[in-house]
Amino acid sequence: MVTLDLRRLRLLRELQERGTLGAVASALGYSPSSVSQQLIVLEKEVGARLLEKAGRGVRLTDAGRLLAQHAGVLLAAAEAATADLAALTGEVRGTVRAGGLQSATRRLLVPAVARMMVEHPRVRTELSELELEQTLPALRLGSIDLVISDEYDGHPRPRPAGLQFTLLHQEPLKLVLPAGHRLARTGERIALSQLRDEVWVASDLGTGHHDMLVGSCRSIGGYEPDVRHRSSDADVQLELVRATGAVALLPALTLPVTADPTLAVHDVAEQEIGRRLVLIRRDGPAAPALTAFLTVVTNQARHL
Repeated sequence: MVTLDLRRLRLLRELQERGTLGAVASALGYSPSSVSQQLIVLEKEVGARLLEKAGRGVRLTDAGRLLAQHAGVLLAAAEAATADLAALTGEVRGTVRAGGLQSATRRLLVPAVARMMVEHPRVRTELSELELEQTLPALRLGSIDLVISDEYDGHPRPRPAGLQFTLLHQEPLKLVLPAGHRLARTGERIALSQLRDEVWVASDLGTGHHDMLVGSCRSIGGYEPDVRHRSSDADVQLELVRATGAVALLPALTLPVTADPTLAVHDVAEQEIGRRLVLIRRDGPAAPALTAFLTVVTNQARHL
């Protein structure tokens, strides 16, 4: 009878999702040779060839893909069993690993971690600032427990199977100009069409924010924006507005909590553009530690 090692099955599943031994090693903190050696052991255990050469890398064979699919089921069952056993004891302890984009990390996850330290001191919380594009593979594979991501009007995120999506917060986007800008008059809405000739700052290429900005300028303003500066750090974007005279379109949560005399913040005249913060976790039962953290995060979102 074949005995399957869950740790090696996880490596195989990681390889199926991430594509290369190097990506698996980087994600898990191993060397590529260690990952390769463990997969060779797994091949010997199951008595089938799981990997084959593909250029300078490797790919899964038919047997490898089949076993990786079963590995996903087995790993999910092991996680559910762990959660059920933890629930039986009634103890709120364990580790919760959370990730989120910058504004969600600052305004939701950091306060939630601080609250957990007081209310549930036996829970270890680990926090990472990450964009959704970086975290979905880790979330699906179980190396992170929850992610807070964003979604912009007109640019919905994908909804992969096996994940739960819960709306936490909705907010408008604001036009941010330097205080000395010709259009920076108190209380007035500004049309995107009036900013046709401006230099823009946005998040990195491929992010939801970048796609939203370019799409909004095209569909609402009728032009291709001159996105000259890119940073996924909202503080850097605001500093570029102050220092270079660029303009930005940013969610309300990313703006200074108190009024900043160097910035002029305005509503979009043509229509409101919104953003939603969404909490994402895997399907299935949650361990008591994760349940407690989800409750704290949800309560924090209500107070935004």
